[in-house]
Amino acid sequence: MIAFMMAAALALSGNGAAPLPPDPATDAPPRPEQVMAVPEPLRQQLRAYVGNPRASASLRLERLVDFMFQPDGLGMTYQHDATYPVAQAYETRQANCLTFTLLAVALAREVGLDAYGQQIEETLAWRQEANTIYRTNHVNAGIRIQQRRLTIDVAWDVVIARQPPEPINDARLLAHYYNNRAAELMAQQRLAEALPYATTALSLDPGYATSWSNAGVLYLRMGDATNAQRSYHRALQLEPLHPGALFNLVSYYRRVGDTAHAAPLEQKLQTVEARDPFHHFLAGAEYERKGDLASAVKHYRLAIRLYPDEHRFHFGLARAYFLQGDTRRASKSLARARELSEGDTRQLYQAKLDILRRQSH
Repeated sequence: MIAFMMAAALALSGNGAAPLPPDPATDAPPRPEQVMAVPEPLRQQLRAYVGNPRASASLRLERLVDFMFQPDGLGMTYQHDATYPVAQAYETRQANCLTFTLLAVALAREVGLDAYGQQIEETLAWRQEANTIYRTNHVNAGIRIQQRRLTIDVAWDVVIARQPPEPINDARLLAHYYNNRAAELMAQQRLAEALPYATTALSLDPGYATSWSNAGVLYLRMGDATNAQRSYHRALQLEPLHPGALFNLVSYYRRVGDTAHAAPLEQKLQTVEARDPFHHFLAGAEYERKGDLASAVKHYRLAIRLYPDEHRFHFGLARAYFLQGDTRRASKSLARARELSEGDTRQLYQAKLDILRRQSH
């Protein structure tokens, strides 16, 4: 679904577990030109489905979307770890958001549409596995029809983003593919296999700070502290307030006891986190989980102050107030969450609000 951005490597010890045996038949990196290559059977099937190549661009786009999702077309299904080239997505009929984007862009170009990748750098999506925290960004496909810019996005209803998507070139889109595969292989402790994916991402788009930060995580897992530090510093040269690189480098300096180098970076990191509504929302959720409801309310309110139009922030605040026994404030926050939401989510909030109001009378 989402393109990985490894935001932090935590509690590293040596090289970690021993890597699994390599599987070169499946995990050797494809060449960049192979990633978005459209197999001839797929090309023929697409053209037969879309029909008249002289039809309007809007009709071709509509037919393309049907082709990707309808059972009489490709019938693609979502699989979170399916970071595949277009040909493999065609074979398996599985894709995550990145692969959906690669597929949509490649097929749209086949039917004469002006298609390109798009990136949302800041999204509210974190997860932790073993010793690594992943903060994710998001990609989708953009289509330009005359003066209109349209988006194909399989996750439009679940991604929380501060900014609209920005067009990216193919080099950046492909770098996301290689970064994803490197992260997936690293999570499996297949470090030697992950390295050529990471270095390919850097060669395709050497100006992308996230790729350097991710490479630093991998180098450190491989026991190469020198190249890890160089990668983190390169990321910060490109983007001085890059949250992942700051967190990674601070964590490294803390681990080795280098407080002199850690201190100024910690100040920068605190500045970045203080301005990040997603950081406050996640902090609020963590405090709520621990039962520290006063701190949860504080951070939910900070998140809302920085980004007031996200309904999930208001719902988190309503939940914390409710757990404190403050049904009046909980009702007020829940009503605001309902106002900012739509569809089934709005109905869910309304049902919860009705229950709260009955309890308060």
